[in-house]
Parts: sequence; C-alpha cells; structure tokens
Amino acid sequence: MPGKLSDIKEEVWKHFNDFQCVFLATAEGDQPRVRPVTLIYFDENLWITTDTKSAKVKQIQKTPKIEFCLYLQKEGKDCYIRVAGIAKIIKDRETKSKIAGHCDFFSRHWESVDDPGYTLIQICPVEIEYLRPGEFPALKFRL
Repeated sequence: MPGKLSDIKEEVWKHFNDFQCVFLATAEGDQPRVRPVTLIYFDENLWITTDTKSAKVKQIQKTPKIEFCLYLQKEGKDCYIRVAGIAKIIKDRETKSKIAGHCDFFSRHWESVDDPGYTLIQICPVEIEYLRPGEFPALKFRL
C-alpha cells in the first residue's frame, strides 16, 4: 500500500463533503438492493436521513451490514471510495435533532424531529476500498 495508512485514511476523509450522493446497498434476504441516497458527513460521522417506511429501513433492521460507493472524478480520472460497515438506526432525540438542524432539506420531508416518518441512520465504517485517480489496484483497509 503506497504511503502511510494514516495519510491514506486522511486523504479518503477529505473527499467527503457535508452532503453527497452515494449508492447504498442493503440486503433483502439473499438479494442486494442498491439505491442513491444523500450521505451526510457531519461531526466526523456518516449519516442518512430517510422515511421510516422505506425499504432500506426494513432491510437494515433485519441485516445491518451495508455498503456504499462514492464515485469521484479527479484530474479528469475516475475514482471511488467504497465503504462497508454497519448501519445503526438512531432513536436518540438529541442526535436526530442535531442532524436535522444541519440539513437544509429536512423541512421539505418532515414536520419535526418527532415526526414518526423521520428515521436517522448512522453508518459505522468497518472497511474501506479506495481507488485513487489513475491508480490500480484499489487500496483496501480495515478501520
């Protein structure tokens, strides 16, 4: 693996913005399900806000293992960050309120943090695969 692991981890985290579209994979039985979601990088954590009745919530409740892929282009070259981890449904009102307050789109979807349709999911990364621009193979490491 080129470079020190700590430097590579720092490089990976610099790619994350407050909000970005990623492709989230969950499991429905033995079938993977992938969809675009808005990933929130806030307070050095990864979050997803979603509708409580969404399929992803039901799938995470049964199987909390997830993966997401953040596609990037840098210097005219394709690259990506794949994150495998555990999704946790957050019930803590204070945390839900803090994330809701950070999201300018929150009020377009939910009336308040107490809206039963609002579910907050925290993504806890376990493994990262990082394909740097123009480099092969991808770097893979556990957290």
